[in-house]
Amino acid sequence: MKLASLLTEKQIILNLMAEERWDAICELVARLEDIGMLDSSYKDEVLGLLRERENQISTGIGSGVAIPHAFSEQVDKVVAVFGRSLAGVEFDAHDDAPVKFILLFVVPKKNYHLHLQTLAAIAKMFTNCETRRQLELAESEAEVLSIFDSRPSRYTNEVTQRLY
Repeated sequence: MKLASLLTEKQIILNLMAEERWDAICELVARLEDIGMLDSSYKDEVLGLLRERENQISTGIGSGVAIPHAFSEQVDKVVAVFGRSLAGVEFDAHDDAPVKFILLFVVPKKNYHLHLQTLAAIAKMFTNCETRRQLELAESEAEVLSIFDSRPSRYTNEVTQRLY
């Protein structure tokens, strides 16, 4: 199982409208709500958990990538959404560069112990400058999924299998 297995075309936003970190997170969570992957009654709770995490330290990991995440008892499997901003989002990233790629996910609280492995696997994938270049040039949600699917990662496979 690959990162692409956590996403569908509906879970991809090719043109984020937000210019700031919190607005981008809200836009991504709204997408999850709109497509029925996050119940409206849990939206505020999830946003609160994401804000709490971002207040600890930005999840902008550098190289134009951010991985906001939270843990919730309201989800029973990993819920993810990917957003791209060609203009860049001010995310208070570690390298102070604007963020172009945001992979937001919510992990079931019962799987809390796996989040570091998941983050490491995702971060490793995004350290590949060719992956970032291809994502920037992608013209469709299907193409983004294809890029994620083409990135083999035994480590990611093992981790995502445990998250299901």
